[in-house]
Amino acid sequence: MDASRRQFLAQIGKTAAAGALLAGEPLRLFANPLGKPIGLQLYTVGQQLKDDFDGTLKKVAALGYRVVETAGLFGKTPAEVKKSLDDAGLKCLSMHIWSPGGIQETVPYAKELGAKYVVSSGNLPRRDDVTLDDYKAFADHCNELGKQAKSAGLQFAYHNHNFEFKPLKGGTGYDELIKSTDPELVKFELDCGWMAAAGHNPADYLSKFPDRYGMLHIKDFKPTPQPSYSLAKDERPAPAELGRGHIDYKPIFAAAAKSQVEQYFVEQEPPFTEMPALEAIKVDYDYLHRMS
Repeated sequence: MDASRRQFLAQIGKTAAAGALLAGEPLRLFANPLGKPIGLQLYTVGQQLKDDFDGTLKKVAALGYRVVETAGLFGKTPAEVKKSLDDAGLKCLSMHIWSPGGIQETVPYAKELGAKYVVSSGNLPRRDDVTLDDYKAFADHCNELGKQAKSAGLQFAYHNHNFEFKPLKGGTGYDELIKSTDPELVKFELDCGWMAAAGHNPADYLSKFPDRYGMLHIKDFKPTPQPSYSLAKDERPAPAELGRGHIDYKPIFAAAAKSQVEQYFVEQEPPFTEMPALEAIKVDYDYLHRMS
């Protein structure tokens, strides 16, 4: 290669790097799994948001996150939250149903934030004698929530934990929810960590039901000697930063690339015992970036 060509290529590299830095966007931020921006479920930094809402959002954005999912408004109005997100350069794609008013109150909040999804998580009977009939009844409820969301121009989704995979007579509650919900009204937000903790493979579900999943939650846990079907403190697995637990996300993302998943969110469960939450989500972000 002659000297003039080397100089030309070097100058291109310098110009690209300078442009990215001027925009406040390090080049590494543009390489992400699925070719999508890395999102964050704000529950992960809930305590930090309570202490300093605007400052925490800006720190989240500074790490490279560009899309968020909310689980509550932290005592603020939707308009206030929207302004804070805009100021930090963050977009809200999804909002969990969190308020006492349920979906009727959440829908207008989600619309003001510019979200597409409203999500239900864990609103199921957890009795020892729960049956598939209970899940069938809950599936009917999800279909109704889906109708309400659709009428408002939104999409309803159900987010799993681990207890939906507890073996029941005739199958699992999770499989019953997939079977008994209307695909047009009910999408699923697949929490890969909780599914794996219950002994099931997220990649298998993404491959089997590619049109049912709109979003993923990406989290890791320390390995357990047997599957976990409970959220009880002494029965749930210990949380871990991505890459420091037991879940291999490469096959999961490979399956997700062939599905209708349009966004994924880092969500790390508390307690944060090895490092503060903001340091943990940097480890999580860097893990995903290295996968690209």
